[in-house]
Amino acid sequence: MFDFTGFVVNVRKMIKNKNFKYIYGPVSSWRLGASLGIDPLSQDEKICSFDCIYCQVGETDILTLERSVFVETESILSEVGSLPDVDIDYVTFSGRGEPTLAANLGEIISGVKKIKNKPVAVITNATLLNRGDVKNDLSGCDFVIGKLDAFDENSFKQINKAHPNASFLSVVESIKEFKNIYRGKLGIQIMFVSENAEHAREIADIVEEIKPYQVQLNTPLRPCGVSPLTEDEMFNIKKFFKESNVISVYEANKKNIEPLSQDETFKRRGKIC
Repeated sequence: MFDFTGFVVNVRKMIKNKNFKYIYGPVSSWRLGASLGIDPLSQDEKICSFDCIYCQVGETDILTLERSVFVETESILSEVGSLPDVDIDYVTFSGRGEPTLAANLGEIISGVKKIKNKPVAVITNATLLNRGDVKNDLSGCDFVIGKLDAFDENSFKQINKAHPNASFLSVVESIKEFKNIYRGKLGIQIMFVSENAEHAREIADIVEEIKPYQVQLNTPLRPCGVSPLTEDEMFNIKKFFKESNVISVYEANKKNIEPLSQDETFKRRGKIC
């Protein structure tokens, strides 16, 4: 028999001690406002299909394209249900790795939407977006933000250091196909560093073919292995993007937000800026 009394006691302890293992934040997101993060991988190792040169949480430990259940759905939903009343704009699936690697992602999204009356976003590198089960999982969320840092296969390998079985053309075509069937908002995020800054026009041409709801121009302002571009450099890059809904990290308004757990937030997001 389920021990409801013990469950309530544990929930109260969790809130008091801020002992969350799978959720983090809320954080001030320049793209999503007050964002409560959910990490459906939640391992000590970083599990991803990319090993990006700019990642603020370090090198990838397990480079894979294989989906698996890393954290049971009930464990994540229990934490979400135990949250105190926090003011958020989005519940966002991200963290230490690629969230679509979680085979129970769709189930978690469905459960979160029943608990929290807030829009759900997923930040993905789109390497698994060619899979039907991943498309189906993402159909339940409100905002999908796909990554596009490269302009050809070589830059894809150089900047994103992708899994050998992932290809640049597959990612681009998968995003286009998903855009045609997805009923929510599709965003494209681009991390500009010195390796792709001079090819902004080429990236902008690809983005124009996709026609996303929003284009997000970023550069790594949190500590990582590469230096960010300057505000002037990002301003010049923005000129290549003709879409009306383009936002840039230097121009964004940020909210002053106190995370529930500093340690878990730092683990999955790096230094909060």
